[in-house]
Amino acid sequence: MNIEQLVKPFSLLFDLKNGLSDDIESTKRNLSKMKGMYADNEALESILEKEDTLAYEFYELELPNEDNNLLFGTSIVYPGKVGNEFFMTKGHFHNVIDTAEVYYCLSGEGYLLMENPEGDWAAEEFTPGKAVYAPGRYAHRSVNIGDEPLVTFFVFRADAGHDYGTIEEKGFRKLIVDNSGKVEIVDNPKWKNNR
Repeated sequence: MNIEQLVKPFSLLFDLKNGLSDDIESTKRNLSKMKGMYADNEALESILEKEDTLAYEFYELELPNEDNNLLFGTSIVYPGKVGNEFFMTKGHFHNVIDTAEVYYCLSGEGYLLMENPEGDWAAEEFTPGKAVYAPGRYAHRSVNIGDEPLVTFFVFRADAGHDYGTIEEKGFRKLIVDNSGKVEIVDNPKWKNNR
């Protein structure tokens, strides 16, 4: 690393309740950018005919993509459902697949849904104050099961990158759904076992 790439100390403000920041711009994902992520395509299209709802947004730093830097930010998944499936993030593997990531729940309730290429999966609950560790090799997605925004703070190594394409192509093995008011984890009928 040369001297021009040195990162100087800095700070950013993230609201502890809603996760929002006036210091940097968020990336917004409306439901129109979530096509193919939900099991019920008809339910998604029905929502989109009325409004292109904001499903989630996140803040992520721009630092030199080096393994000695850490990227961090907040993710805000808004409450809502597509069919019986709760609003969620797209989810991703890291390009450097062995990269782990830590999420800390600031507010709301939900799950971090995870799976690896070898077939293991897990769903760890988010409640305020709970930290969840996503090991390397595990794709991960945040799912909001509550009536208020699910806000998490995350951190991972800066050179890890994001592989959204694998999830866009095959989905996650499991879905988190509302079954008559009860949260359930079920098999994804659209999951493609081709990796």
